[in-house]
Amino acid sequence: MSQAQPSRRGRLKVFLSYAAGAGKTYRMLEEAQELKKKGEDIVIGYFEPHGRKDTIDKTRGLEIVPRRKIEYRGVTFDEMDTDAILRRAPKICAVDEFPHTNVPGSERAKRWEDVMVLLDAGVDVMTTMNLQHLESLNDQMWEITGVRVRETVPDWVIKQADEVVMVDVTPEALLNRLKRGVVYSPDKASRALENFFREETLTALRELALRQAAHEVDVRCIDERPADRILIHITDQPTTAMLIRRGRRVADYLRAECFAIYVSPHGDLSELPARVRAPVEQHLNFARNLHIETRILQGQNAAATLVEFAHRHRITQIFLTRSGSRHFQFLPMRSVVSQVLRLARDIQVTVVAERNTQVHAL
Repeated sequence: MSQAQPSRRGRLKVFLSYAAGAGKTYRMLEEAQELKKKGEDIVIGYFEPHGRKDTIDKTRGLEIVPRRKIEYRGVTFDEMDTDAILRRAPKICAVDEFPHTNVPGSERAKRWEDVMVLLDAGVDVMTTMNLQHLESLNDQMWEITGVRVRETVPDWVIKQADEVVMVDVTPEALLNRLKRGVVYSPDKASRALENFFREETLTALRELALRQAAHEVDVRCIDERPADRILIHITDQPTTAMLIRRGRRVADYLRAECFAIYVSPHGDLSELPARVRAPVEQHLNFARNLHIETRILQGQNAAATLVEFAHRHRITQIFLTRSGSRHFQFLPMRSVVSQVLRLARDIQVTVVAERNTQVHAL
């Protein structure tokens, strides 16, 4: 007999901030305690204490679902036991560290994917994450902090959240917490102060987090058909990943439809040399993971093919990268850019040249 489907999908609530120690988990557990007092059936699906006594105290009296133990390369790791939570079938589940990467051998690669399973089963989920784990901000995080964040959450996942709560704290207060040993142990706190936890870095991250929170409010208040449409030109160049992130983020702010387009002389990737095909496939898959519609178009002239598609689909912005695709020897990338600018005078064109340089043109 097949299992009955839940009558509704669970609701997702995300507690968002810009750095460790800002109080996301504490705030989530405070709310969990209030819900329990009201008689709600709530459990903790995963909690990472980090040795923070005040936060640990907030778990007292709450039911905690035991973790699942997974052995990998001779070491035993603890992960959230999604199946055990499903068997317990609570109304609400609190899950810490939403962007976490599960140890190899887990059923799913990311904790946010485990949360999607809980939501599909009708369980409401409260979870926590820092801004730097948002996929579209990956390049900006690198520019601000000098650190390339490896654990990311696709923007479309956060857009599905029913509620996003910004947990704010001033950089001065956060640094004071760090120095008092509230966030990390003394040796780890000293290293953090020399690296990520510099006041100018925290200030920039906080401003970005506040803008993101304002955006989340805006997109939940407006419900109308998007007027903008964005086209991202896919090439085999490494800068394409940055271009995809930038285009996706602009599309989110404008509530625009987004397309990622690769132009091939043959209409597919089968006849491309391996050194070109592999990065193109990687970039197309990356775009799909960010819920961008991908197309492979046949054309001998990349610029003309892109602009023809843009006009046919009422594209309002085109994103290009200055560094070119090596296999278009008959049409260097600088020619693609100049031709697109000439052919698409009625469309805004953004040319991303380097990590810190952009050229905008109409």
